[in-house]
Amino acid sequence: MTVTIPLFRCFLLFFHVVVVFHLVSATELTFELADDDIQCFFEEIEKGEKFSLDYQVITGGNYDVDCSIVDPGAKVLYEESKKQYDHFSHTAEKTGVYKVCFSNEFSTFSHKTVYFDLQTREEPALIPEMHNRVSALTQMESSSVLIHEILKTISESQTHYRLREAIDRIRAEEIHEHVMYWSVGETLILFVVSISQVVMLKSFFTDKKSIPGLGF
Repeated sequence: MTVTIPLFRCFLLFFHVVVVFHLVSATELTFELADDDIQCFFEEIEKGEKFSLDYQVITGGNYDVDCSIVDPGAKVLYEESKKQYDHFSHTAEKTGVYKVCFSNEFSTFSHKTVYFDLQTREEPALIPEMHNRVSALTQMESSSVLIHEILKTISESQTHYRLREAIDRIRAEEIHEHVMYWSVGETLILFVVSISQVVMLKSFFTDKKSIPGLGF
């Protein structure tokens, strides 16, 4: 019995860690934003809830985009123009549907790839009575809290590295494409110059035909 109870409590704490991750509502999306286009996303948020938005332009043009957030009363909470990335957090003052819009209307040629992460609920305490209890946390509870924080850090790091990998890969492909075009251009120029030099040298050694009446 002394072995079963700690194992059961460990299982409950682990289960609670999983539940906490699911209680935090988050919208994470990567989408294509065409040139001269605007796309909006909607999220229902309760009054008093804190929400945050992180976004970053992965590809396209100068890696910039217009972004705005409007509350249910049509009040503009956030509005920025031609930003590559940004972070915004706010506590909802009204209950209703909030609108997040990304605009590429200022661009007439290049489309963009945009990533954003919208989190709309505060994370509840891993152990409900943790802030009110007088005694210290047990070793099992401390380990569970530590594991929870490490999992959060790993999740955020994975998202960060995925974005960096995508941006670096796309830029490397663009550089490779430019180098290829430059190499093809240099090859064509070298080919034309070589033929021109051969023709010019050949003209120096070609016998000139004599012109009748001039004696040469």
